[in-house]
Amino acid sequence: MAVEKTSPRIVVVVPTYNERTNLPILVDLLKDLHLPNLHILVVDDNSPDGTGDVADRLAAETAGLVGVLHRTEKDGLGRAYVAGMTRALAEKAEVVIQMDADLSHPASVVPVMVEKLFAENAAVVIGSRYVEGGSLATEWPWHRKALSAWANFYVNAILRLHVKDATAGFKAWRADTLKSIDLPSVRSNGYSFQVEMNYRTVRRGLRMVEVPIRFEERVNGESKLGLRVQIESAVAPWKLRFGKQD
Repeated sequence: MAVEKTSPRIVVVVPTYNERTNLPILVDLLKDLHLPNLHILVVDDNSPDGTGDVADRLAAETAGLVGVLHRTEKDGLGRAYVAGMTRALAEKAEVVIQMDADLSHPASVVPVMVEKLFAENAAVVIGSRYVEGGSLATEWPWHRKALSAWANFYVNAILRLHVKDATAGFKAWRADTLKSIDLPSVRSNGYSFQVEMNYRTVRRGLRMVEVPIRFEERVNGESKLGLRVQIESAVAPWKLRFGKQD
C-alpha cells in the first residue's frame, strides 16, 4: 500500500508596522494561490494604526490560515523576523518564507520559490530583482535604482556572497537551514539582517538559488528606509567580515 505524501508545512512570516490597508490585500493574494498547507504568520510591532487588530480579525475569519504574533514595541525588521521565524519553527514549519507586507513582493512567485527549494536542493531561494527576468519598479527614480545596485555591488565585494540580489527580503528558507545558521544568534537589524542571513548561509557551504521577480513600489503607507537603517546597512558587511565568526 502506497503511503500518501503530505505537503510541507509552509509559513509566510510577514512583519508589519502600520500596514492595515495592505495586509488584507496580501492575505487575499496568498489565499488565492491555493497552495496546500500554507499558513501566514503576521508579526505586528504594536502598530499605532491598528494593524494588529486587523490581523486578529483576519485570523478569526480565515480558520487557521492566519496567525498573529503581537510584539510590544518596534525594534527593527531583523528582530521581528527572528521572532516570527522562531515561532514558525516551533510550530513545525518545514518551509519559512520572508515577505514584506507592503505588496512589493509578488505573491504569485511563492509557489515557484517553494518548488525550486526542493527541485534544486537549495538551502534558500531568493526572489531576485537582478537575475535575468527580474526588474525594479518603474516608479523608482534613478537615484533609488542606483543606490540599490550599488548596495548589492558593495555587499558582494566585501562578503563574496555570489548572488545577484544580496539585499533582497523575499526568500524561501528550508527549516533545516534556519536551524543550521543558528537563527536566534543573528545580531543584525533593519535591512542588514538580510545580508547577515545570506552570509551565514554561504559560510556554511549551503546553496542559495535565485528566481526572478518584479519588485513593485508600495502603493499605501511610507517606506521605513531611514538614514539610520542605511548607515547600519553600510557598516554591517565590515562587521560580518572582520568580526567574531559564529
